[in-house]
Amino acid sequence: MLRALTSALRLPSPWRPREARGCAANPAAANREIQVCALAGPDQGITEILMNRPSARNALGNIFVSELLEALAQLREDRQVRVLIFRSGVKGVFCAGADLKEREQMSEAEVGVFVQRLRGLMNEIAAFPAPTIAAMDGFALGGGLELALACDLRVAGRRLSGAQAQALGLVNHAVAQNEEGNAAYHRARALAQEILPQAPIAVRLGKVAIDRGIEVDIASGMAIEGICYAQNIPTRDRLEGMAAFREKRAPRFVGE
Repeated sequence: MLRALTSALRLPSPWRPREARGCAANPAAANREIQVCALAGPDQGITEILMNRPSARNALGNIFVSELLEALAQLREDRQVRVLIFRSGVKGVFCAGADLKEREQMSEAEVGVFVQRLRGLMNEIAAFPAPTIAAMDGFALGGGLELALACDLRVAGRRLSGAQAQALGLVNHAVAQNEEGNAAYHRARALAQEILPQAPIAVRLGKVAIDRGIEVDIASGMAIEGICYAQNIPTRDRLEGMAAFREKRAPRFVGE
């Protein structure tokens, strides 16, 4: 059993760093419903997925889902991604859920296939190796709420009020909305900045241990934790963390 667990929990072979992406690096991307932006400066390591389909309030249509799956597939292998934030480019809405106008034109068979793709999308978000944060500055309805729930952390404003959503366990942080309508995004950025200084391999392995460990009994959970920690032992970052502690300085993690 342990051998099977080891195979299932092993991190992929080292990622090949991709060229940094700027928010305005590709003008053609401005017309895409899903836009990817790698932040720079002190926010380097934070990547944002901007959902930008204003005509349908970010409804989950065919193009939207295809572009989001494409973005996730590319980002999974990107070593520079330490935290991934999902945010909306449409003021007042995070994601309105299923595109019912589009679905109305589908046959029963097509609906079945598309719903299966949606399930696959949620699984891809939930299984993303780096921590994910949903910045919910507006409505998150139906499948839009499901998308947010697939993320590791959620920050929200009003409606089911943010406080009520927090009490129900739907969100991790509730914030009062600001005039710009992006208070949840700013809190999500702050959360991402708290994660950035940590050793990225250890963070990813910690996420694996949590996600897999909550599904099993305590003994299996301890075995999963042991397998994950064993993969962290040979990393340069582990030695750097101990050296920094000994020398009373901030560690300089490099993801190796």
